[in-house]
Parts: sequence; structure tokens; C-alpha cells
Amino acid sequence: MGKVFKSVDEIQYEGVRFIDARFDLQDKEAGKKAFEEGHATGAVYIDLEQQLSDMDSKDGRHPMPSKEKLTSVFQELGLRYEDQIVVYDQGAAPFAPRAWWMLTYAGFPNVVIVNGGAPALEAKMPFTKDIIKYPPTIIEFAWKDELYAPRQAVKAIVDGEVKATLLDARAAERYRGEVEPLDKVAGHIPTAKNFDWEQLKSNGQLKANDALRQKVAADEPVVVYCGSGVTASPLYAVLADEGYDNIQLYVGSFSDWITEYDVEKGTNE
Repeated sequence: MGKVFKSVDEIQYEGVRFIDARFDLQDKEAGKKAFEEGHATGAVYIDLEQQLSDMDSKDGRHPMPSKEKLTSVFQELGLRYEDQIVVYDQGAAPFAPRAWWMLTYAGFPNVVIVNGGAPALEAKMPFTKDIIKYPPTIIEFAWKDELYAPRQAVKAIVDGEVKATLLDARAAERYRGEVEPLDKVAGHIPTAKNFDWEQLKSNGQLKANDALRQKVAADEPVVVYCGSGVTASPLYAVLADEGYDNIQLYVGSFSDWITEYDVEKGTNE
């Protein structure tokens, strides 16, 4: 898959398509406002909930959008498969990784994330308030279904029918079921291990560390999840950046799992 994260010094600026994915789960309009106040020249904005989720679905809090929806979103943004696509958010956040994953799942071959996000990018290049509307495109999508784990695939792992490690990206106390601020049930998907995605943050960037490398081996199948598939995205992206090539994202995550199946509490470490 190649490197997922690039520093501002590693990015090729000529002829790239910038995607601004800034978002705030507590203030749903904050990302769009930040984009309007200033963004990378030529950037388009992509919204976590309006475009990268199916908020009408009951399959979790940020449900997997259909291929038809993603097709419409990416074509309306005027993207092409041959584009060099550079995604950024506010830095060390899950939103650019979510967009990167959706684009990669849709088959776009050249997508990277700005490590350090908008602050690092703005220090390197002038930001503008000018908004460009690109003409829509028509793409023959080559979906990478192997990157996505639906609920039944996760159930097969839990039941021992498929051998893979489930990796829960939430905070340890939520994983153990001691607190649950968002979902109606506390705990984790049975058999899952835990690695809090926040441990990947380092000086405004996302980076792998020895704790993650020791948690899962590069050659073992891994399915990452969180509460609603958002904060599992940076964990997935960092594993991919490290060269792990047998990873999947359970987009529905815990909030989808609990609609049909039981949970486990405590730890599997």
C-alpha cells in the first residue's frame, strides 16, 4: 500500500488534489467553518457525517455509506483515479484517516494524509478562502472490498470460524466496560484486544510506536474497530503506514455490534 502519512516536506504540491476533512464531533459545523475561513489552494471539503457516513442507517453511529453514495460523493467532488490526492484535517485527528480509508476502499491508488494536518500545511503554503467547484467526473470504480469487515465477518471471528485479532481503538476504561458515555451498552466485542488510538498522537502527528507493534504482529490478520468507526480509522491508517497488509476496518464498530450481539467486559490482554 505504501506510505499513508507524509510530512509537509514530503508532499508534492504541484498538480495535487487537496481534500479538507476537518471535523468536530461536538460541533458538527466547525470543520466546514474552518474550511471557509481558509484552506489549501484548490481544496474541496468533505464532511464526516454528510458524505462519509450514512446517518439514515441504524447500523451504528457513523454507519458505512453505500457504494452508490460514495460514488456520488467522489464524482461530485470531481475526483479522478489518476489524481494525486492529499487529505488533511486539524492534525492528529481521525477525520483525514476516515476520508483516506473511504477513498482507498473506493480504489483510489494515490491518496496520502498530511501528518500534522492543517496547521503544518498552512505553515508550508498559503491558505485561501477561494472555493473551487470542479466539474463532476465519471469513474469506473474498482472497490477494495477486502479492506472492509461487515458485522457478520466480525461475528465469524468471535465464533472462532475465522482466525483474526479484533483490535478495539477506544479508551481502556470504555473497552473494559467501566464507563460508556455514548452507547447504551458498555464493554467490548468478545475476544477483542485493546489499543487506545490516542496513544498514536505525538506532537500533532500520528505515529506507530513499540506498544502497537507488540500488540499485533505485522503478519497477523487484524480487524480494527472503535465506537462508530471513526477513531478506528487512524489506527488502521497507522498500521497500513507501518506495512501491515492484512487489516480490515469494521466501520459499524461497537455501536453496530450491540444492535444484534452480546458484549464482553474486562480485558483479554
